[in-house]
Amino acid sequence: MIHMLNAAAGRVKWTRSGAAKRAACLVAAAYALKTLYPIVGKRLKKSGYERKKGAAYRAEENGERLHCTETVCKKPSPGVNAAFFRQLLELRKILFPKLVTTEAGWLCLHSVALVSRTFLSIYVAGLDGKIVKSIVEKKPRTFIIKIVKWLLIAIPATFVNSAIRYLEGKLALAFRTRLVHHAYETYFTNQTYYKVINMDGRLANPDQSLTEDIMMFSQSVAHLYSNLTKPILDVILTSYTLIQTAISRGASPTGPTVLAGLVIYATARVLKACSPKFGKLVAEEAHRKGYLRYVHSRIIANVEEIAFYRGHKITELAGYTARVYNMFWVFDEVKRGIYKRTAAVEKLESHGKNGVNIELPLSDTLAIKGKVIDVDHGIICENVPIITPAGEVVASRLNFKVQEGMHLLITGPNGCGKSSLFRILSGLWPVYEGALHKPPPQHMFYIPQRPYMSLGSLRDQVIYPDSVEDMHDKGYTDQDLECILHNVHLYHIVQREGGWDAVMDWKDVLSGGEKQRMGMARMFYHKPKYALLDECTSAVSIDVEGKIFQAAKEAGISLLSITHRPSLWKYHTHLLQFDGEGGWRFEQLDTAARLTLSEEKQKLESQLAGVPKMQQRLNELCQILGEDSVPKTVKSEDETS
Repeated sequence: MIHMLNAAAGRVKWTRSGAAKRAACLVAAAYALKTLYPIVGKRLKKSGYERKKGAAYRAEENGERLHCTETVCKKPSPGVNAAFFRQLLELRKILFPKLVTTEAGWLCLHSVALVSRTFLSIYVAGLDGKIVKSIVEKKPRTFIIKIVKWLLIAIPATFVNSAIRYLEGKLALAFRTRLVHHAYETYFTNQTYYKVINMDGRLANPDQSLTEDIMMFSQSVAHLYSNLTKPILDVILTSYTLIQTAISRGASPTGPTVLAGLVIYATARVLKACSPKFGKLVAEEAHRKGYLRYVHSRIIANVEEIAFYRGHKITELAGYTARVYNMFWVFDEVKRGIYKRTAAVEKLESHGKNGVNIELPLSDTLAIKGKVIDVDHGIICENVPIITPAGEVVASRLNFKVQEGMHLLITGPNGCGKSSLFRILSGLWPVYEGALHKPPPQHMFYIPQRPYMSLGSLRDQVIYPDSVEDMHDKGYTDQDLECILHNVHLYHIVQREGGWDAVMDWKDVLSGGEKQRMGMARMFYHKPKYALLDECTSAVSIDVEGKIFQAAKEAGISLLSITHRPSLWKYHTHLLQFDGEGGWRFEQLDTAARLTLSEEKQKLESQLAGVPKMQQRLNELCQILGEDSVPKTVKSEDETS
């Protein structure tokens, strides 16, 4: 380096000191360029991204073809930036809903422990200096006294270190408890758990966010507080001590303090520039873990089918903060009726390599203008359309009224909106237009074709979703449940499975017909005003299902049934029929006339089923005999005339 400076000074007639100054300026300029280039580049990319994104959405609004690439449509990666601090402040409102909380108490205790360790560290550092001084001054007595003090201070220091780890764990547990309670309260309010999966597409694995993400976020927050508070306290108190020592000895602390600050700042900038995006990596890791868990759950749930088909294909806090904040944000928007689904760009790019998923809010194209009004009696639909979560209009402007004591039969081809109507009546799908007057949810009970079998005892299957305490509060006993099972011809399983307290995997123990009858038993237990029956007895024998329907009518339950069995028509008074093309009709049901038409239809179908075979045989006979058939001759004469 010295030779290079001498050579440069000799050629351009610089002094050695001037060449050194110019070299230092070049090094500083190179460092500044290296530091500022990524920042400026990010700013330019961000502004370009915003312009492209705005242009893309404007083109989409004008009905133009939308070409999306990964650069335009991808979400910003999590990092320690303004968005991270905004998300953290929003989550703070959940962690500390008020000033005096359990979490605040643990945080104060943890802070006291951290401050105590800092003062102990300063005391031990001073004690170390005195021990070295006693060695240099050759004072054995002073040395022994200082060593004894050093050993004695190790006892409270060890206790404080253990207390810090314990309090950090308690603080993380308190944070996790608070977040879990808030998350599940939101998740199970207004059927958010259904709407997040079926009406919204922003959370791929809600179970991952509700369990592992919340746990890791809580641990990261507590750990980060511990790791940040202790060094900051150490720097402040140690700097204060050093400054006081320098002043007491007549030295100026300004120069060393400024130099230390510059070194710390430069080190931070270098680390930030060289370090990878840990937040993005953590978020991606959590996403892949969730997907892996989802794939394994599908394998476990469908292990038998897979075996038959021989199928075998199968900054840390910033990342977790982004995922947990996004989960609460989605839950809150879904509760308020704001749904966003990922619109596949494959429709626009035909599965191009640059095609990705972008979030398009349903509310931009389908504003929820309808009203849902709770009433004590009757179900009234006034100009209510049936619209799927994808925005497809299945049926338009339904107008009908079902009073108590009426029994409605709902028919139509597949995909015409029969089950979709039940989802609207149950509150799973929104009412986009018109007005829906219906009883509160506790007066309506939906029974699907495949009832859910819960974990628990046989008693729990009948009273689901109630608990045993709820059953007793309603005044039910096991004898009452036995009467209910008699109504659905299912009492034999009490003896067969070992009594009401038997706990089994009921979805595998009960047959298809038994599970459907268990669903009907729940209807008799809850005694709703209206029962929504969606092919719920398709695996039950005709004689048994007839007795069940008759018992339901005698219990005063109004039936709204989707069924293809003509044997059940006689248990209904009115008909709602969809034509599969958006049309519908609502009328009083004439069971006798409808059965006559159905028998005629079946007779014609059986007769026409043999026509193709008869035509084929006639063609074979004509070919063998070399003659034309009578129908062909008549047809040719008609064409000639």
